[in-house]
Amino acid sequence: MANEKRRSDRILLTIPLTLQGEDEKGVMFHVEAHTLMLNRHGARIHTHRQLRGGQKVRVMSQLTRQSAEFRIVGLVAPFTENGGEYGVECLNRDENIWGIQFPPLLEGETVESRAVLECRNCHAAVLVSLSLVEAEVLETSGILTRACERCGITGPWGHAEKPITMAAASAGERVEDQETPSVAELSGSERRRYRRVALQLPVRIRNYYGGLEVTRSENISKGGFCFISEKDYQIGEGVLVTCPYHSTGENIEVRARVVSYRTIEGSPHKVYGVQYIS
Repeated sequence: MANEKRRSDRILLTIPLTLQGEDEKGVMFHVEAHTLMLNRHGARIHTHRQLRGGQKVRVMSQLTRQSAEFRIVGLVAPFTENGGEYGVECLNRDENIWGIQFPPLLEGETVESRAVLECRNCHAAVLVSLSLVEAEVLETSGILTRACERCGITGPWGHAEKPITMAAASAGERVEDQETPSVAELSGSERRRYRRVALQLPVRIRNYYGGLEVTRSENISKGGFCFISEKDYQIGEGVLVTCPYHSTGENIEVRARVVSYRTIEGSPHKVYGVQYIS
């Protein structure tokens, strides 16, 4: 039922837009964009300009000439040389710049969902309401930018990595980082499923915001691999991986998600584990 409501509130429609905002240096910009999909409170848009999660922009529909302030929720497709696809939501839900009359919500009906998310900075787990746009960004990139009341930092949030009750999440219970279980801790069937081979291969990792690195694997399995990096990746973050990577020739890029990490004592490097997404 929730998915049916989510689909019914979405419209596949291309509307040309103008985005106006301020970059990190305080310089104003105007850039063209267009919607790919929209709903009563937000949209999925495409633009050639790289934007930041949490950034506020003025969005004007070139069809209705109406504008409103929107928040960049995050990327829903990796940023490339052809631009990026972002989820955006209107900060004032009483404004409708699309010129479309959406059917009124029935009594008790909502366009929002709820999820237990964890602040990746202080590891507080909180039960939060998610808009349709936020749910889509979380489903694809795995990370949302939100303000944390506990640590006071606006930063990355993702699904809580340890099971936690809704009541505990409402109270802001702290959870700890969780690594993938070791082979010794798994049952026989799980051990066969997660069996890894110690093999070093060149691999390429690309995140949704255009970050790119070529590094090496530490071990591989049918479901994913571990790689070494000096960069900071978040648990739950979506990435595109190539394993093995060839500097010349064709490469196959696969969607994956960061599921674990461990530090290396005396080294700035970390070992990350990624799991393929089918």
